[in-house]
Amino acid sequence: MTLQQAKELTSGTIIFAKNYHNRDGSKQRWRVNGQVKIWKRSPLKVKVPLKHGLYAFGYLTEDNLNEFDTKCQ
Repeated sequence: MTLQQAKELTSGTIIFAKNYHNRDGSKQRWRVNGQVKIWKRSPLKVKVPLKHGLYAFGYLTEDNLNEFDTKCQ
């Protein structure tokens, strides 16, 4: 995923983890759980809240953009 794609995500969008798979072999689905945070002074930064399942939460940042994708391949 590119930085521009991450900035264009909206709440409720489904993204897929590249390195993590479900028991059946399909890629894990993560849902954007809130508003995407961007900074005017730091245009290379982004913070996207994510949710997986009932209890797993995390953030998509500029450091881990390469671990997620917008389409399941």
